[in-house]
Amino acid sequence: MKIKSVSIGYVSIPLVTPFKTALRTVDSVQDLIVCVEAENGEIGFGEAPPTAVITGDTKESIEAAIRFYIAPAVCGMDLDDPEAIFAAMEKCIAKNTSAKAAVDIALYDLLAKLNRKPLFRLLGEQSGSSVRTELETDLTISVNEIDEMVRDSISAVNQGFRILKVKVGKGGEKDVARIREIRQAVGPDVLIRVDANQGWTREEAVRTITMMEDAGLQIELVEQPVSCHDFKGLKYVTDACETPILADESVFSVEDAERIIEEHAADYLNIKLMKTGGIHNALRICDLADQNGIRCMAGCMLESKVSVSAAAHLTGARSCITMADLDGPSLCSIDPYEGGPIFEGAKIILPDSLYGIGISKVPADFEVVASC
Repeated sequence: MKIKSVSIGYVSIPLVTPFKTALRTVDSVQDLIVCVEAENGEIGFGEAPPTAVITGDTKESIEAAIRFYIAPAVCGMDLDDPEAIFAAMEKCIAKNTSAKAAVDIALYDLLAKLNRKPLFRLLGEQSGSSVRTELETDLTISVNEIDEMVRDSISAVNQGFRILKVKVGKGGEKDVARIREIRQAVGPDVLIRVDANQGWTREEAVRTITMMEDAGLQIELVEQPVSCHDFKGLKYVTDACETPILADESVFSVEDAERIIEEHAADYLNIKLMKTGGIHNALRICDLADQNGIRCMAGCMLESKVSVSAAAHLTGARSCITMADLDGPSLCSIDPYEGGPIFEGAKIILPDSLYGIGISKVPADFEVVASC
């Protein structure tokens, strides 16, 4: 069975509230959707968000990478040899991880559909892992003035979320005040994850995290406290703090993950498909984590249900992924898709009755960019 065509389209979905971090503010999801069609007419869907401040990928660069490089490279290739397809994707263009992820997800969706299995089952069988059909995600609390963050946190808890991922990184002592007020508002039973999005220097990170520890704020972890390139700074913070440190923007590749593990530059790894270039390389990072006993989080950029569903299937299939930050669909004001995992507040349910990632209809006007 060969790849018959590759098509692209776009979706636009407004957010419930603006998404604010130390790096950016976004009001809506504006993502590219990929459709890969097999000779028998079966199709797979993938998705890529433009996240220039993190991946370096823009709407224009993602489309160009797929249109002029990736789609021509994989079109006509044999789906019975997926390793050759993924190798061709890696060889045809460097970087461009979001573009590669969109096509990679579509291919995995298609492969699982051709095998008449949900993707999490297919991935679980390939790795020999036990699978989970129900996951729990956190919910992101954007960085704002303290009163607004407290209101958003209370609202999240009232919606059934037991884990909050609170964005900080815009002022050390004020960040401590943000977490103190949120902890007081939600009580001791809610898990709080702190995400600085590279917003601190190494010294500021240690000082801020230590203040949180001394105040007894019960922080589960701190994510990416320093610049993504500052591996020494990341290790400095990890060594100096009792609170576990989660590496996010510092982990794009298998080589990044290997370096962080070897140097113990962080305690945990955040795997995001848009950083790894898709499921294929994410699985390699999972293998590395398994070999070294490292816990991982499955995260997402500002993505909608297509690519977040793929990340959820990966999470359900791999035991090293013990934490989920897959709240993209919860941040969207509408769900324009048909099918896929069921997102019910903090719960994500992976149905056994839906093949692939489960998405059956995407509201996009597709243009064929490669036909073979």
